Amino acid sequence: LKPQGVGVVIEAKHLCMIMRGVEKLNTVITTSSLLGCFKDNINTRSEFMNLIR
Repeated sequence: LKPQGVGVVIEAKHLCMIMRGVEKLNTVITTSSLLGCFKDNINTRSEFMNLIR
């Protein structure tokens, strides 16, 4: 494979944030990484972000 770009978004509930840190139920942490055309091209990035929401 020779992709022009890669986009990854992960949403997770971290037990330590629920129990110790923030102490709120349903606390979600979001981590993302964009490479190649997803990082360099605002139109491609916007389309990707709209598709995953």
